[in-house]
Amino acid sequence: MRLLIAEDDWALSHFLQRGLEADGYRVRLAADGGTAVEAFREDLPDLTILDLNLPVKDGEHVLDEVRLLNPDLPVLVLTARQEVDTRVRCLDRGADDLMIKPFSLHELRARCRALLRRKREARLELRAGDLELDRLEHSARRGGQPIALTNKEFALLEHLMLNRGQCVTRVELLDTVWNMEPAQTTNIVDVYVNYLRRKLNDPPPGILIRTVRGCGYLVPAESELAPKDVALLPNLATVAGSPAPGVAMN
Repeated sequence: MRLLIAEDDWALSHFLQRGLEADGYRVRLAADGGTAVEAFREDLPDLTILDLNLPVKDGEHVLDEVRLLNPDLPVLVLTARQEVDTRVRCLDRGADDLMIKPFSLHELRARCRALLRRKREARLELRAGDLELDRLEHSARRGGQPIALTNKEFALLEHLMLNRGQCVTRVELLDTVWNMEPAQTTNIVDVYVNYLRRKLNDPPPGILIRTVRGCGYLVPAESELAPKDVALLPNLATVAGSPAPGVAMN
């Protein structure tokens, strides 16, 4: 799931980024209010963590603009301000929750999970045939059997399933999953697709993950994933797969 952190304190924003990425979230940072609004407009994150004391545009103005762009996506406000009026004003302007600094990372992570659970339209559970992906619990099952995935494997499969029926290019996957420039020469996307296929017991050319020549990969739409295709998939017990030496896990 995609999170936007709008925080001008570099140390705090990177601390939050590391903590939330360890939970499997994909995190984008914004250091000022103008950048935060632009990042929200571009990505429509599943959840935004918004500091009030931002340069360029303060957090309350950012909150107003974010709510005009989308009134439903969760916003968690962070502030060091102790005044009750500030908290009431933020909640009245559309914040879903508010935490006072300093705060516990453990509690913030729990509040993020709670906010995401309430927003069912965020598509927390994704399915393709007998493959199920729980975006909140960061877990995968196929045929009712759990599949152990690394954070990068999960993020890759999540992005493909969010774009079911559409070919996702290697360039897009490098950008969204690995935050890498497309100019960089690497076969990491193909390597990780092979990891997923092995763990899903979906050997090439793939039923759940299909190769589109000259484009990239896709998870077929439900109408294209016929029952006979699912029946061809081998039963999955617990398929273990270890990344090749020298390839980064996360």
